[in-house]
Amino acid sequence: MEESICRIEIEVEDKTYIAKVQTDMGGPREYQSKRFDRLLTQLMTELQAEFEPDFE
Repeated sequence: MEESICRIEIEVEDKTYIAKVQTDMGGPREYQSKRFDRLLTQLMTELQAEFEPDFE
């Protein structure tokens, strides 16, 4: 059985990358960066911290 644990939308607005994230534990939030690689790093770090206890 599949279960959605996270929804991520990535948009670009005025040369700024915006990630809109929704999780059951953390709720809705947004991350912004002028650089796409930094946005992905920030997303990875935040989601890993949020979900890491569940995967041990």
